[in-house]
Amino acid sequence: MNLNLERLHPYPFEKLAKLKAGITVPNHLKPISLGIGEPKHPSPAFVKQVIADNLDKLANYPTTKGIDELREAIAHWASKRFQLAEGSLDPAHNVVPVNGTREAIFALVQAVVDASKPATVVSPNPFYQIYEGAAFLAGADPVYLPCDASNGFIPDFDAVPESVWKDCQILFLCSPGNPSGAVIPRETLVKVIELADRHDFLVASDECYSELYPDEANPPEGLLQTCAAIGRRDFKRCIVFHSLSKRSNLPGLRSGFVAGDAEVLAGYLKYRTYHGCAMPVHNQLASIAAWNDEDHVRENRAAYRAKFEAVVPILREVMNVDFPDAGFYLWPETPMDDETFAKELSAQQNVHVLPGRYLSRTVNGHNPGENRVRMALVAPLEECVEAARRIVDFVKGFKA
Repeated sequence: MNLNLERLHPYPFEKLAKLKAGITVPNHLKPISLGIGEPKHPSPAFVKQVIADNLDKLANYPTTKGIDELREAIAHWASKRFQLAEGSLDPAHNVVPVNGTREAIFALVQAVVDASKPATVVSPNPFYQIYEGAAFLAGADPVYLPCDASNGFIPDFDAVPESVWKDCQILFLCSPGNPSGAVIPRETLVKVIELADRHDFLVASDECYSELYPDEANPPEGLLQTCAAIGRRDFKRCIVFHSLSKRSNLPGLRSGFVAGDAEVLAGYLKYRTYHGCAMPVHNQLASIAAWNDEDHVRENRAAYRAKFEAVVPILREVMNVDFPDAGFYLWPETPMDDETFAKELSAQQNVHVLPGRYLSRTVNGHNPGENRVRMALVAPLEECVEAARRIVDFVKGFKA
């Protein structure tokens, strides 16, 4: 077996299951899960209809590069959304459709990392665990940049020593962030691009939550948008990941895209051709319909906005919690350690959240996820409000 498999950490939800093993939940209270970031809003009916109308495409082998129409729809959407110059995002060379960004992120690291020399993959901390696992299995070492309240939950790139950048081959960004929802501003993205040029590494920006934001007039900036703003039309050393899972409530469709540096994507596509991960044609056609429609996305944002507006004031009665810049998570401080909070909340109130330390690593004695929990406001509004009220009762009981 690949010895790097031994380097993998258990996934956060494995740790959570172990933490709660043996507890008895109150049967008179309906379970409410805020732990897993799985959208629960209805999938668009018109997307499901496209799939139903094209089941005959099951008889066709899909190509890894995807059909022209899908790449064109993606390029059109991204160019409009991120204010890119017409024609700068070439559907044939700057876009690769993928089966969700989880496998896409993993594949990118395998395709890019050169393990014949010292190799590190740098990421925020807390982080999406695929960044770390992909690094391990590519023969690289992960390096974690702390994100906590002191830096607005965005890495302080000025504080990173030159020695870290020396062996860096990929820097992962996550904006809006998981779990904090923090959005990286343009000036910081410009700084990151300059670092990548100076030290010759790839910037890989995970932007899967970019379409969930509170202010319709102020969508989060993306890495390619920053490239366009500074005249970097070739998107050199810049790659972004996007998905329909959160934007369109289609996590089961497993559909997203990778876009940016054409030279990097040429090698990435070659890797994926061997990897065997082409998107089924009927899913591609359904994806075109989803990328071409914004009405359902605005409705989706409105539903999340209503939940945040209802839940945050309730939780503030007993917890330090802020509205996120974007995304669908809350990242509150806990009045006890995060593992105890998650375990006892399940046992006493049948409400389930994820301990923050499960999303982070301890570096130099500091774990930026400790004494925080991640709450995904994916349940219906009424359930989210009910969960918040139970959390208030739980915390008041603890303090008493």
